[in-house]
Amino acid sequence: MPHQADMPHNLLPPVGADASRGCVWYVGAGPGHPDLITVRGLDRLARADCIVHDALVPAALLDRGAPTAERIPVPRDSSDADPGDTTGRLLAKLASSGRKVVRLKGGDPAVFGRLTEELRPVREAGIPFEIVPGVTAMLAAAAAAGVPLTSRSTASHLTLLTGHEAEEKATSLDIAALAALPGTLAVYMGVGQAARWASQLVAAGRPTTTPVTIVSRCSWPDQRITTTTLGACAEGFATHRWPSPAVIIVGDVAVEGEGVPPAPLAGKRILLTRPAGQADDLAAAIAMLGGESIHVPVVEIVPPESWEPLDAAIRQAGTFDWIVFASVNGVESFRGRLRALRLDARALGTVRLAAIGAATARALDEAGLECDLEPGVSTSEGMVEALLPTIRGGRVLLVRADRGRDVMRRELEAAGHDVTEVAAYSSRPVTSLDAATIAHIERLPIDWVTATSGVIAESAARLFGPWMRSWRIASLSPITSAVLRRLDRPPDCEATDPSPAALAAAIARWEAARPAVPGEPSPSGQPSRST
Repeated sequence: MPHQADMPHNLLPPVGADASRGCVWYVGAGPGHPDLITVRGLDRLARADCIVHDALVPAALLDRGAPTAERIPVPRDSSDADPGDTTGRLLAKLASSGRKVVRLKGGDPAVFGRLTEELRPVREAGIPFEIVPGVTAMLAAAAAAGVPLTSRSTASHLTLLTGHEAEEKATSLDIAALAALPGTLAVYMGVGQAARWASQLVAAGRPTTTPVTIVSRCSWPDQRITTTTLGACAEGFATHRWPSPAVIIVGDVAVEGEGVPPAPLAGKRILLTRPAGQADDLAAAIAMLGGESIHVPVVEIVPPESWEPLDAAIRQAGTFDWIVFASVNGVESFRGRLRALRLDARALGTVRLAAIGAATARALDEAGLECDLEPGVSTSEGMVEALLPTIRGGRVLLVRADRGRDVMRRELEAAGHDVTEVAAYSSRPVTSLDAATIAHIERLPIDWVTATSGVIAESAARLFGPWMRSWRIASLSPITSAVLRRLDRPPDCEATDPSPAALAAAIARWEAARPAVPGEPSPSGQPSRST
């Protein structure tokens, strides 16, 4: 009998169901940040033919789905008496055509998410389904605020309640019973009705001094955390206009946590401009510091005009002393042409390999090629300085883009070396932004834009125009900074070395040194007090 961990996690269709009719996966998207979805949720998302999603699901999470998957926002019509049933019928229709459908729901599908109504049409149609749990907003809010939901001394139980009950319910909340419970109350959807439920709790016996923690837009870049009291929270919502969605934690536990120190880039949204498929390291570095990134490539990597110069150099690889790779793109193209020529590492003979930057060295390693030299300074000048002591009158092959600085060739030739320079790829500026990208940028407040090369800086300045004058600019290197200054877009900060981690750290240092702006919301994770 197979071990439980080895058993397949296939859907089990109801009796009599036709498994060829597709299926529905109800997937919890988490509270907002795309990293707070489960591993299984990501798996289902990647396998879906169609994604039916809530309005609050972030675009970055939708991008984790297959590029070919259809994205359908949940239909919202104020005249619809039963929106859950409407959505359920849409899911059943899509799955009945044989498609794998993900219903991507904010938080957890089973917590205040109309799951009962959405499931009914799917069950009636005999369509197999699976429910993939998600991080519900209550748990995420407590973690963000550093508040324990239970406590051995003050709260031995936890109650989840909605602050906005359906009018057609046969029974309503027993506020008096809830007020009498010596535990924690977590109120969902309580912003619009704060005055009502707060006053009812006080009237039922909860002291006006009962601590309250409010987490607004949990895990989003504009997250706000505030501590107040039951007697003052309704007025606080009216005065400060804390936006929905918000989770309100009521009870003594709200003062037991010491809060979570704010992440350096909490609440900051950073626009990444590197080519498609090449922004992951920088996005990860920003996420580690609490920031959010969106990716809009301003250049695209395409093949050079002809592969013949690179192919000829590869056939003669064994005659060189060094092959120098200027970028990851160069390594990828070199490896691809090796395969196209039906060659492998044996064709390189005794030539030694050098790489500018840790990412390029890592790309060589992933290609099964040993990097013999990585300069301490990841620039063309740094490579020349590191390379010159290793050879006398040698032959050097430079694998690079079809445009860029000519420093290595000039300085190596001046030192008496025979240099062959080949273009392994072309870096082509994006000519325009599509309407969806423009709408996305206009809808989201952006704090920073990154420039990681001179070509990218030039393309970004042309594509983003006046926007770049309102955004802060982070530069990867002095060379990129010089291009930005020439474009009259001087950078606000510059990385100490040309790496994703250093660029993210430079932005964080600038933010840490920036004086507080009056009226600006408290940093995410650092509760403010409203009384």
